[in-house]
Amino acid sequence: MNMRIPILKLYDTLIVSIQWELDDRTALQFQEDLMEKLHETEASGVLIDLTAIDFIDSFIAKVIGDVIQMSSLMGAKVVITGIQPAVAITLIELGIRLEGVLTALDLENGLDKLHKELED
Repeated sequence: MNMRIPILKLYDTLIVSIQWELDDRTALQFQEDLMEKLHETEASGVLIDLTAIDFIDSFIAKVIGDVIQMSSLMGAKVVITGIQPAVAITLIELGIRLEGVLTALDLENGLDKLHKELED
C-alpha cells in the first residue's frame, strides 16, 4: 500500500509532518505531491517536520535535499524541523547541503522562523 504524506496549507505556508519512516516510493510520491501543491497554491513557505524520522538512507536523504532545492526554485522559503542526530549525520556524510534553509528544533519554533523570514 502506497501511503501519501499529508500536506496542509495554513495561510501562505505548506506544512508537512512526516510521521513514519519513508520508503523510496513514498518519498518520490511526496516530492511530486509537494511540487504540485506548491504550484497550485503559490505558497511562499514550506515547513517540513522530520521529528518522527530516526534515520534515513542515502536515497531518502537525496530526495529531501531535492525537495528543498525544488521548493526554493519555485519561490518558497523552506524550514526543516525536528532533525534527529542520525539524520543530521547522514545528510552531512552524503554531502547534502542545507544552505539557505532554516532549521528549528520543533514545529512551533519552525513556524515562527518561517513567518519572520517571510515578513522580511
